[in-house]
This record gives sequence, C-alpha cells and structure tokens, in this order.
Amino acid sequence: MDPGLRRDDTWGNGRVDSGFVTQAELVAEGLACRRGERLVFTGLDCRLPAGGALVLSGSNGSGKSSLLRLLATLLAPEAGRLLWGGAPVMRDAARYRAQIHYVGHLDAAKPALSPREMLGFWAALRGCAAPAIEPALAAFALGPVADRPCRWLSAGQRRRLALARLVTAPAPIWLLDEPNAALDGDGEARLATLIAEHRVAGGSVAIATHQPVALHDAAVIVLEDFAASAEAALAAWQ
Repeated sequence: MDPGLRRDDTWGNGRVDSGFVTQAELVAEGLACRRGERLVFTGLDCRLPAGGALVLSGSNGSGKSSLLRLLATLLAPEAGRLLWGGAPVMRDAARYRAQIHYVGHLDAAKPALSPREMLGFWAALRGCAAPAIEPALAAFALGPVADRPCRWLSAGQRRRLALARLVTAPAPIWLLDEPNAALDGDGEARLATLIAEHRVAGGSVAIATHQPVALHDAAVIVLEDFAASAEAALAAWQ
C-alpha cells in the first residue's frame, strides 16, 4: 500500500472519499539549477504544505519545468536541498517518490494500447493493487474511447488520459507541467474540480503554467525572480 494513504481510502466517480494520512510538508531550500553550461536559477526557496498549491510562472526558458523536475527528483540540484517531513528527500528517495505524481509535457501513451490498458499499466508500475480505473476514465470523460487504441485519440484526449493517472493510483503530491495544454473548456473544468477535491483531502499540487490558473490560496513563484546573475553564472561555470 502507498504509505501516503489511509487503508480505507476509496475513489468513486473520480472523487476522493477520504483523505490522506497527515502529509509531510515539502520544502525546497536554496535550490539552484543548471542545464548544460547554463545556470538557470539560484537561491530558490519554497514550501508545499498539505492542502497547499504552488503556481510556477515565468517566460520560456525561465526554469518552470526544471523546477518541477527537481521537485520530482528527476534532476539533481546544482545547489540547495529538498526536505520532506523535515528530512532530506534523498535519505529515503524511494519512499518520497511513492508520494508523488509527476505529469510532464509528454503524454506517455503507447499508440497500440487503449486508455484502459494504459491506466492499468501505470497503476501496476506504481505497485497499486486496486487501481481506480473506471473512476479515472469517468473523471475525464474517457469512457467512450476507453478501449480504442491511443493512436486514435486527439491531443486533448491524450492529455486527459495522462491526467487520469492522478485518479487511478492516488498520491498526495501532484507535480503538473502545463496540465491544461490541449484541454478544452470541459477538460479544464474537470481538472480544476479534481485539484480542488485533492486539496480538500489533504493533497498538494505544484503547477507550471503559462495560462491563468484559479487556485484558492495558491503561492506563486515567478522564476525570473531567481534568475542567476551574470556574476553567479560565471562563478558557477568556473
């Protein structure tokens, strides 16, 4: 069982019926990110408490996606550290990673498999013994295409499928990179509802986006505020 869930958690119609066990706060201290020879940002601090929301904004190349990948431990920071429950994330990286869902730019759908099969695959990958596949399909209105090959899906439908993973196998921390990309108005409304329910249940979410996102009491990080100075970039390069 995922250590971030109660034993009596159930999902119905894409909704959380009971909350997460008290979730530890995710804290970033003094993060710096390097991509190749470029120091993207430095000195970045943030907190993501249970029920909290964090919006990452900034221009192209400012480091929004890179920050999400750092939070997901897909990249190692150039400097700084991540703490979860007051302890360094890398002290027990596997346990931390079991608490997160990361949805990046790519939808990761195999063309020959159906949405139902893809959700089953993702759930098995996470070690979820009782995946909520039907509620996940319902949450994003994917029932009519649930058994079609993913190659037949539109871009918006593939994005809905990627986001349906959030329902299939629950995790308290959601890290979402441009989640509204390719979604129509209905898809955006469904995602907004799901995020609100997730937060009420004690989950947290960090979103990188170019588009306005209405998230109640969300903290906002503007990545340009942490852009590396010319002096810092030169020192790091040397």
